[in-house]
Order: sequence, then structure tokens, then C-alpha cells
Amino acid sequence: MNITIKTIPHDEQRYETPGDWWFDPDGTLQIRVSDIGNWKYEALVAVHEMHEVLLCKSRGITVAQVDAFDIQFEKDRADGNHSPEEEPGSDPSCPCHQEHIFATALEELFAQQLGVPWKEYDKTVVSLQKTNQK
Repeated sequence: MNITIKTIPHDEQRYETPGDWWFDPDGTLQIRVSDIGNWKYEALVAVHEMHEVLLCKSRGITVAQVDAFDIQFEKDRADGNHSPEEEPGSDPSCPCHQEHIFATALEELFAQQLGVPWKEYDKTVVSLQKTNQK
């Protein structure tokens, strides 16, 4: 298995998200993390994305299903139907809801081990969306 994780400017994400994933035609897993200016925060996003996507792959949840839900969620957010604090994966109707919740639990445990205060980290990640809303 090949996995490529890259940090990119937030405005280069495919849609409004701090972390994104997909598979190339050759099966390479691509993970993109928004540049947050803190390597520990970026590592936490990457860890979340990696666990979420691998669980999705194992359970037959496709990139297309997750992307469609996330993109619609962000359109709904822009229309005022979701706050910046709400994450698409936390919505029980999200196709990868269980996988997102599990990945978040691991992310929070990893944050403890890195000495990252969860509330500070979460506030920083949420602020990416607030600054990019139009």
C-alpha cells in the first residue's frame, strides 16, 4: 500500500475541509492536510484522515459517497444551515459517521500524547473554515 500525505494551503483543498482523502487509479491513498502552521496540528488532521479512510475502505464506503455528502454539507453551511463548528462526519446521516467518530477519538488520544490541548487545537481547525467562508 502506498500512502501520500501532503500539507497544502487551505484554499487548495478540493472543497472546504481541513483534511481530504481519495485513491488514485493505481490505488495510492492520497491525504491532503491544510497548512495550519503547526506540525502537530497537521499531524493530528492526517492521523484522523488516515484512520477514517481506511475504515471506509474496509467497510465499502466510497470516496464518491463521502465527497457528495461533504460537498452538500458545505453548501448547506454556506446557506446558514450549519455552524462553522459542525463537522460533516459528525452528522448521523453522513455515510462515514461511525468511521469519523472513531477517527476523532483516536485523534484526541494522539493529541494528549503530543501535549496538544484539544480545545485549542479544535478552535484552530474550526477557524480555517470561518476565515474562508464568503
